[in-house]
Amino acid sequence: MKGAIVQHHSVRRSYDAIAGSYADIFRDELAGKPLDRALLSCLAEQAGDGSPVADLGCGPGHVTAWLVEHGVAAVGIDLSPVMIAAGRRDYPQVEFREGDLLELPADDGEFAAAVAFYSIIHLEHGELHRAFGEIRRGLRPGGRALIAFHVGSEVRHLAEWQGHAIDLDFRFFQSAEIADALGSAGLPVEMSLERVNYPQEIETRRAYLLVRNQQL
Repeated sequence: MKGAIVQHHSVRRSYDAIAGSYADIFRDELAGKPLDRALLSCLAEQAGDGSPVADLGCGPGHVTAWLVEHGVAAVGIDLSPVMIAAGRRDYPQVEFREGDLLELPADDGEFAAAVAFYSIIHLEHGELHRAFGEIRRGLRPGGRALIAFHVGSEVRHLAEWQGHAIDLDFRFFQSAEIADALGSAGLPVEMSLERVNYPQEIETRRAYLLVRNQQL
């Protein structure tokens, strides 16, 4: 786990450095993503009874805030304390927690559902099972999670973003690979789809997997 700890420290420092610029750029991101909004609405409807929905790797909290604005008791969780501070500043009505995907700050079965939009892309392959196990632990029996990621097999490294020095690896995954890892963690896939990028996005293919905690 030592290598993972070092890697996550780099991810934390990088997102701390870019938090202000990131929040400004992505604040209205969902306005241009009708499919994402539809999938989030579907997840919220299936969550149902008012139990909280976790936004995992929430960044500055724009997706979390969108859920709250649409009647969902959402909780944003992110590795970066500066991102969390930005979320609390911009969305004071939203609950935020600092935490790692490998050790979520959540009680067993606390969440009715979870969203992880592009937050698994900084995990190494060997960390996926633990992360998905943590998602399952945080979900109530039958609870669902919506996972989004970039499709492929490459790793892209960024050393600079918007004038900030960073050290981030962005890992692309094949849908079948992630589906297998989720299934082995007790989160079988109920829906899988892929799309091309919107014009305003980086040119990558995007995948969305909807999974269910099979614990009954």
